[in-house]
Amino acid sequence: MSNRWIVVLKVLVHAACLLPLAYLVWLFYRSATVDPSALGPDPTSKVSLFTGFGALRLIVISLVISPVRKLLPRLGWLIRFRRMLGLYAFAWATLHVLAYLWLYVGWSWPALLDDLSRRRYIWAGLTAWGLMVPLALTSTTWSIRALGGKRWNLLHRLVYVSAIAAVVHYWWIVKAGVLSPLTVTVTLGVLLLLRPFLAWWKARRSARPATSAVA
Repeated sequence: MSNRWIVVLKVLVHAACLLPLAYLVWLFYRSATVDPSALGPDPTSKVSLFTGFGALRLIVISLVISPVRKLLPRLGWLIRFRRMLGLYAFAWATLHVLAYLWLYVGWSWPALLDDLSRRRYIWAGLTAWGLMVPLALTSTTWSIRALGGKRWNLLHRLVYVSAIAAVVHYWWIVKAGVLSPLTVTVTLGVLLLLRPFLAWWKARRSARPATSAVA
């Protein structure tokens, strides 16, 4: 794909990641000015779910890129969007954490400790976010050179652990019997199962020329 189209697609990706935030800000404005019900009957829950699901969705989308480009080499250009999507996922996850600290515990350290002692989903959510911090900090080309490709790749496998923790957080936060996290759970499960399959497939393809030569 030409660089011109890559630029166009990047603009569209930026828009897709930022427009939901603009919509949320607009809802805040309407809620504070003309329509107190703009954020629904439970504004705190609305903001928390909106930002949290936005982060989780972007994490999963960024994880889809690697298997797709391996299965379909013609789409190798998608790798140029993975870092962007990962950073947006971190930004949305940070908004989710900030919304929790502001709207639920009111920036109170004792309230946070009390929540941590009683609610396991808080631990899962903070773990998911905490694992994303080093990934965001080492997302630059300089970091790849400084760490070396192998160590950088090893570090960035934490994104899978972060995604798992985020899905666990999602399951623990919804009421019993609610199946809304099922779709993202199945998607993540498929992505995790694809990793060993693609590694086996790549090893098998690499071994074919050698086998043919021996024959």
